[in-house]
Amino acid sequence: MSDIYAQRGYGAQSQGFGAKPGVVVVDFQRGFIDAAFPMGGAPMVDDAVRNTVPLIAAAKRAGLPVIACVNGYDSPRAAPHWKVPPVMDLLAGSAQVELDPRIAAAGPDVVLMKSAPSIFFGTSAAAILTRERVDTVIVTGCITSGCVRASVIDAFSLGFRVMVPRDCVGDHDQAAHEQNLKDVERRYADVIDCDTAVAAIEAWRERNDR
Repeated sequence: MSDIYAQRGYGAQSQGFGAKPGVVVVDFQRGFIDAAFPMGGAPMVDDAVRNTVPLIAAAKRAGLPVIACVNGYDSPRAAPHWKVPPVMDLLAGSAQVELDPRIAAAGPDVVLMKSAPSIFFGTSAAAILTRERVDTVIVTGCITSGCVRASVIDAFSLGFRVMVPRDCVGDHDQAAHEQNLKDVERRYADVIDCDTAVAAIEAWRERNDR
């Protein structure tokens, strides 16, 4: 089957890593991972958490910034008009807004609470990365078709190079995961894997340890 997007120039070139990468971890919180909660229990998301832990470790060894976020609200009035009722239960201080224990143990440098899909909307994430002179954002997290996609588009719109390790993001549905990765790869990001991201971080570390 022909790819009409490719025929029209979409995805014709990769962005590649720039001078300095940083890592963002989107919504790896118990409400989206733990099967005890309505939006949790997706195996793909659990796999993405497991794959992201060594990526965070590599970034911390290299002294690169790692910013995590959770989706949560001080009260229901702080939430936008979601069409997903369980999202309204993500209240600050509740178990659903806690980082997954594996991500918490990995020790992100900064943990933000956001109230919109993107990690960059209404938060200090972009300012922190800019202060750190990061020009390449490695996006991990969930859900691929929702908050990950929104974060990718905002990172792109803010002028960052964007890398998405496909095995470090997850969705409720495999088809939605694949379709959204394919679509952001056409337009905004390079879709890579965890090993490639770790190798790029290690290469940056070697260059900057000299």
